[in-house]
Amino acid sequence: MRKVVLITGASSGIGLALCKRLLAEDDELHLCLACRNRNKAEAVRASLLASHPTAEVTIVQVDISNLQSVFRASKELKQRFQRLDCIYVNAGIMPNPQLNIKALFFGLFSRKVIHMFSTAEGLLTQGDKITADGLQEVFETNVFGHFILIRELEPLLCHSDSPSQLIWTSSRNARKSNFSLEDFQHSKGKEPYSSSKYATDLLSVALNRNFNQQGLYSNVVCPGTALTNLTYGILPPFIWTLLMPAILLLRFFANAFTLTPYNGTEALVWLFHQKTESLNPLIKYLSATTGFGRNYIMTQKMDLDEDTAEKFYQKLLELEKHIRVTIQKTDNQAGLSGSCL
Repeated sequence: MRKVVLITGASSGIGLALCKRLLAEDDELHLCLACRNRNKAEAVRASLLASHPTAEVTIVQVDISNLQSVFRASKELKQRFQRLDCIYVNAGIMPNPQLNIKALFFGLFSRKVIHMFSTAEGLLTQGDKITADGLQEVFETNVFGHFILIRELEPLLCHSDSPSQLIWTSSRNARKSNFSLEDFQHSKGKEPYSSSKYATDLLSVALNRNFNQQGLYSNVVCPGTALTNLTYGILPPFIWTLLMPAILLLRFFANAFTLTPYNGTEALVWLFHQKTESLNPLIKYLSATTGFGRNYIMTQKMDLDEDTAEKFYQKLLELEKHIRVTIQKTDNQAGLSGSCL
């Protein structure tokens, strides 16, 4: 039986490179591309099948930042599959990133210059907005939309006879200082991306605590600094091209510069082949590339505690309950309005 792998954000960047690498290793997989743009997904599917005609590649259209879309896609997936072996929780956004020039200038002349470039700590702020669901867009897209997707797909993931995996695309930029349980949507801060990735780390730990006994295991990875739509939002492509000689030199000192989406998927592909029960849920797995271009895996103990992770998980359950009640009321009102016509 083919293993079924669902990948969110599969039409570009890390997600697309991941599809290519997984099929290059095993073209008997069934890849399900979970994408917002149907036309882009169809083009990716055609390209993948042209290279791997024996593979099975399907599409489910979903906008993770829209809960109605998530519920609709989840229903479709439950009708289509009996189980999912792995979900790559990869789709994400970093809207309107702004580079802090002052922090960059002072950082260049500090002892933390390598750390600063490796993690972008203190360098980036982002704009955010409210979605149609009344949630912060970065939080909903990077965290909560995926949380609801996983909650809906629990029947396909929880099989004690054969474990399933969740592999989250997190970041070295996930900073404890940018996250607060009292403002977990980061509505009052200016670094929602960092906050959302720290929230991802917390959620992964909590999911292990609550679902390992049911056969579901979760881990987080960082693809490093790869040139994708996210990084091109920080600086345009031609600036990255101009900076490339300096970046290649810096890579001898900072292994986070994976640079290509292919290199960035190193940890994501490696995790897929591991015995999930043996992995440490408190470890983040990092894609790294040497100055000579060799890819390898690094590990990093996450700066969090399981108690905070569980509290955050409970807050997400409370928010989910509120959202479901709101949706039910809206549906009921729509039904009453329809019956009056």
